[in-house]
Amino acid sequence: MARVVVVAGGIGSGKSVVCRILSAMGREVYDCDTRAKALMDSSEDIKSQISARISADAVDADGGIDRKRLASVVFSDPSKLAILNGIVHGAVRDDVSRRVSEMPEEGYLFVETAIPHASGLDVMADAIICVEAPLSVRVERVMRRSGLTEAQVVSRIDAQQGEAAAIDSNPDTIRILNDGKTPILPQLLGILDKLP
Repeated sequence: MARVVVVAGGIGSGKSVVCRILSAMGREVYDCDTRAKALMDSSEDIKSQISARISADAVDADGGIDRKRLASVVFSDPSKLAILNGIVHGAVRDDVSRRVSEMPEEGYLFVETAIPHASGLDVMADAIICVEAPLSVRVERVMRRSGLTEAQVVSRIDAQQGEAAAIDSNPDTIRILNDGKTPILPQLLGILDKLP
């Protein structure tokens, strides 16, 4: 069976840059954020569960998800957020498993996610690559691309501390430094040569 390599890192770390390089090298890359949105939009089962278990108003008459309504419900009720996460994370894990089963046995699927622990993808991983950058670099990157204030970016980074701790506690985590000075490609090539 093909192997799963999780590419993780907090907001502004540059995990997407690493995944774009992998994709340019012809590697199979799975973007969890993009796929989660696509699965939510296409799966009648997910929509049905959202309507029944979270809010009937979150799915409109045409069967589309009203993301603003859904966000207002789940971000004001932690139990509803946990339900939504369980639904979506389970669908993503199933989708990753399907994708892996369709790949050549000697292949690798690189899975980009900011939340490998919360999503359960860390358990599926044969290896975890963590992309890291200094806090000041991360804050500057996110501010530049999103228009958020420094306080807003720091708040989002702080919210991901549980994920960072889970990654740090894994002694087998492979690290890439993306500080804007250290070349990424040589680090990545060295990692690819040593993957199981």
